[in-house]
Amino acid sequence: MYFGTRVDERSAFAILDRYAELGGRWLDTSNNYSFWTSDTGFGGQSEALLGRWLRANPGVDVRISTKVGAQPTRRGGFPDHLEGLGRDAVRRSLEASLERLGVDAVDLYWAHVEDPTVSVDELVATFGGLVADGLVGRYGISNHPSWLLERIRSTAERDGFTQPSAYQQRYSYFQPLPRQPVEGQPIPLGMLSDDGLDFLRRNPDISGWVYTATLLGGYDRTDRPLSEEYQHSGNERRRHALTAVARERGLRPGQVVLAWLASGRPRLTPIVGVSTIEQLEQGWAGVTTTLTEDDMATLDAA
Repeated sequence: MYFGTRVDERSAFAILDRYAELGGRWLDTSNNYSFWTSDTGFGGQSEALLGRWLRANPGVDVRISTKVGAQPTRRGGFPDHLEGLGRDAVRRSLEASLERLGVDAVDLYWAHVEDPTVSVDELVATFGGLVADGLVGRYGISNHPSWLLERIRSTAERDGFTQPSAYQQRYSYFQPLPRQPVEGQPIPLGMLSDDGLDFLRRNPDISGWVYTATLLGGYDRTDRPLSEEYQHSGNERRRHALTAVARERGLRPGQVVLAWLASGRPRLTPIVGVSTIEQLEQGWAGVTTTLTEDDMATLDAA
């Protein structure tokens, strides 16, 4: 997210080199990363840096995931003045993303934030058309409620367009209090609900991706306390279970959370943001750990 802004190019290249060396395949970015840290007020810096790294490493075996819909249309415009998901806006934004990335197509393209001004019919025709044109390998839906994802999927099936094959929301082991605003999540429909989890269990052909999986370091770092909506008795129970499994496995609690996401039903792909190689290697150890049935039972029971 912060490559090209908070994370300088030399550091980012070193992280990406190590990620590829470990066997990492997916690089997830967005056309609006990271407008809030840029003097311009607009995103694109992350895609541009990834493009420079790809050109410096021809033939590297990675897949690119990027997004459209949440780029501000003017400085300070987020979240009320966004490019949206209209056909022309999506096609223009994809063209700009491909140019920054230096590729002819992306492997996965996300409808980033719900646009209520765009009909479901238009959305599936737009994204299905990108797949048909070979500009996008497949597409996913992010920051939309699960009922709308099902409507998009069924409309695409009815009209003969490619269906979405991925769903991305915010989710972690600790849960916020119900109906409370979540710090750093201005779009409430971006939280993965119980309905969303059930949808993914019933539709294994749609992969689940989750962001803010480690709550910005809140599981491990004393300088990153959990925000108020996460401080309740339910999460205290979960903390005891998490600490027990982490001690048993010789891992940090945050690493166990990543393993829990990747080992669960449904299996979820955590999107891990890092700014150092050390953080990358710690995250890699987490997502590549397979928890035992007993570990999962302990965590799930809490």
